[in-house]
Amino acid sequence: MNRTIRRASVFCLLLVLALLGRATWVQAYQARALADDDHNRRQTIAQYAQPLGDIIVAGSPVTGSKGTQGGDLAYKRTYTQGGDLYAAVTGYSSQAYGATQLEGIYSHVLDGTDDRLKSPLDVVTGKQAAPGSVLTTIDPDVQKAAYQALGDDKGAAVAIDPKTGQILGMVSTPSYDPSRISGTSDGDAWQDLLSDPDKPLVNRALRQPLAPGSTFKLVVASAALENGLYSSVDERTDSPDPYTLPGTSTVLKNESASAPCENATLRTALQYSCNNVFAKVAADLGEDKVRAMAEKFGFNAEKLDVPVRASKSVYPSGMDKSSTALTGIGQFEVTATPMQMAMVSAALANGGELAAPHMVSEVTDSDGNALQKFADGDTKRVVSASTAEQLRSAMVTVVEQGTGTNARIDGAEVGGKTGTAQNGVGNSNTPYAWFTSYAKDKSTGKEVAVAVVVEDSGSARSEVSGNGLAAPIAQKMMKAALKG
Repeated sequence: MNRTIRRASVFCLLLVLALLGRATWVQAYQARALADDDHNRRQTIAQYAQPLGDIIVAGSPVTGSKGTQGGDLAYKRTYTQGGDLYAAVTGYSSQAYGATQLEGIYSHVLDGTDDRLKSPLDVVTGKQAAPGSVLTTIDPDVQKAAYQALGDDKGAAVAIDPKTGQILGMVSTPSYDPSRISGTSDGDAWQDLLSDPDKPLVNRALRQPLAPGSTFKLVVASAALENGLYSSVDERTDSPDPYTLPGTSTVLKNESASAPCENATLRTALQYSCNNVFAKVAADLGEDKVRAMAEKFGFNAEKLDVPVRASKSVYPSGMDKSSTALTGIGQFEVTATPMQMAMVSAALANGGELAAPHMVSEVTDSDGNALQKFADGDTKRVVSASTAEQLRSAMVTVVEQGTGTNARIDGAEVGGKTGTAQNGVGNSNTPYAWFTSYAKDKSTGKEVAVAVVVEDSGSARSEVSGNGLAAPIAQKMMKAALKG
């Protein structure tokens, strides 16, 4: 054999060895990655090869499945009781557009591909396991009350059990029916949702932080008491009316010129929503102390999973004193989700302790055996019991004698705080109407914390207020929670 043939033979041998090595690498090491790749059609075929497991509300499924006609995807997702009602909870599961929220987080449990569902025989044979279920903490009466009360308004509402952190209701409007986009031929419906200027696919309860307006005054009042700026909600403050923002000639006025806001107590300032008091309190405390208090309630948290991830609610940094004063009334660059503002009321209602919010209680296999449980009562101390008690008392004054009278419930203790937040440059757009509150039924021990925001109700600007638009929605949700 001459040298040329020998070299060619060695080269061919090396090519064969390289091919064998690559084949071994793909089969032994990359097989799982390729199988799990989102672009692998077999993944989707397996996902919809059998009826999907269900998302459960109060023992009843709010999802379902039905067989398809033709194609290689045997089943598609359906939604019972009107998909619009629970869309903010379930999200959607679409053969064409993927899955979101609980449908996405627990997709492998719901389609039977989760390894925890497989028996030893399933592992050996490769058989797909029967799907599991996701049990939620949602109270159907609270959910329906929120959805019906929001109606055609653009907004969102959240209800939480203060002691357990269980999310009892979560609604975002305008909503959508996820079954419209569950198949592979729903392109027109998908484009309609994407092009809708009201963005129905956005979960406003969790994913759209807005200026919280005067509801943020509860956080500022907490900081004032916790830092000893004032010893009680009934101590008179040093608050000129009107108040000139520090270092500027800008005069901050109150909504009502006749309100007794000059040097008002924190109770009176909450009752009449006095801007001068809380702007000066924030300026006197300083940015760092207000931010520290806000962060104890959950602002600036990098991660809040319920288990759907909520957007960050923000208290800004690096401000001058005049900007810090504006944050005292929930403006400047302060933003919050309805979930965050419900957490503020929940912590105050629960004696100053914040229970971690969650809307899933258990994930089970097809026989109802628990794969994962989410315990209640994971709490952290936010403010002292004394501060919480004082602010609850002041919130009751708001509802009984102040700006939140539309939240009253006969026979129950109800406390709240209204807010009307500026929207757009120079408040050129319709203001946001907010209400955050709690209610307790002393005879049954039931309690609930609620936050509502109405972004746009179609009302005239002069008719937009937290008490007029948001408080009635919160009242209906609280009544449903205490009754249920």
